[in-house]
Amino acid sequence: MPQQQPVALSVAGSDSGAGAGIQADLKTFSAFGVYGLTVLTVVTAQSTSSVDQVEALSAAFVDRQLRTVEQDFVISALKSGALGGTDTILTLAGFLKRHANIPYVLDPVMISKHGYRLIDDDALKTLRDRLIPRALVVTPNLHEAAALAGMHEISSEEQMYSAAQAILALGCRNVIIKGGHSNREPADLLLGEAGELMLTGARIDSVHTHGTGCTFSAAITARLVHGDSLTEAFRQAKQYITGAIANAQVFGAGINPVNHFWQQQPQFGVARSAIPDATANKDH
Repeated sequence: MPQQQPVALSVAGSDSGAGAGIQADLKTFSAFGVYGLTVLTVVTAQSTSSVDQVEALSAAFVDRQLRTVEQDFVISALKSGALGGTDTILTLAGFLKRHANIPYVLDPVMISKHGYRLIDDDALKTLRDRLIPRALVVTPNLHEAAALAGMHEISSEEQMYSAAQAILALGCRNVIIKGGHSNREPADLLLGEAGELMLTGARIDSVHTHGTGCTFSAAITARLVHGDSLTEAFRQAKQYITGAIANAQVFGAGINPVNHFWQQQPQFGVARSAIPDATANKDH
């Protein structure tokens, strides 16, 4: 039989609007030439305008999905997003214990872009205790980082460093705090075993940022599959998400998703040669 090619696994929720969650992860993996596997944890009735309902799958069914894919695929990297309840988090922790050699990117999804809370306090504590210590890197936004670090808010670079240090103390090897929700130009901080790196960029004037967190962490995961160091994966993901936001299109009436295939085709249905480069002269 031919040698199996490495793949990435996403353990996350489904977004019926296809801008975030499993759908965003698969698009991002494909954009980077990585074959994506999925294990669904929650299913949402969601559009660009709202999250109308969330249904969590049973931990037993999540476990069955994990055990099925692990028997057939060579998994080179794994990322998690929205996980639902405590039992599902413990199930994923068990999988990670069986596969301690797989690089694990933890995106601690807590609140949807529309303000819908996706994790309760007990589950958040379990995530802190059982998943963060197994992560190669944790990728919270400012609000998530503050919650994980036990801080009221993060409004300065000094507070970003303090939060990163507090999250590292929970046991992960690295943390990347995303600064897109700040009032300043966006700056993302990497701190941990990989070193210290702050990447800044120009703020893009767009409200169409649905799925940015999922897409960013999926891009890091895909680059790890290709053998990049975490620092290089961080750089590549920052550049990718910047272009994806800059080339976002409007499909629905609310907060639209980024364009995961902007490097191949900046706009759906339009030839690449007919579209100017929207990221030209931008500082990534």
